[in-house]
Amino acid sequence: MAVIEDVRSLGSELERSYEVYVRGRLKFRVKQIVYVAFSLDETVMGFAFSRDERAALVEGEPQKFRLPAPSDMRFNWVHADLAALDPTEARELVVDAWRMVVPKKLSRDYDLAHPYGPG
Repeated sequence: MAVIEDVRSLGSELERSYEVYVRGRLKFRVKQIVYVAFSLDETVMGFAFSRDERAALVEGEPQKFRLPAPSDMRFNWVHADLAALDPTEARELVVDAWRMVVPKKLSRDYDLAHPYGPG
């Protein structure tokens, strides 16, 4: 079972990333782009994810993932139940979401520095 503290450090460790609170919700940003956001009760993690692949993700593991609200379907976004994720999986999802909003060079540099993933 993952909790917010399992991934919180990534919000400031990943290059160009920083934490913000918006209306009481913790979010991770690169510049003005939000790539991870948590629900007020910190049980759901929304994260950037390929629009073309999200239906397969949700259909493959509906106990973990769900689509965003209809009004947010235009965004590259998926929601995950933190309690259904293990900490390593949650960290990997955050790093993958971060990869969507940074230059490829930063992503490659991260891979070189972390050959076994975010841990």
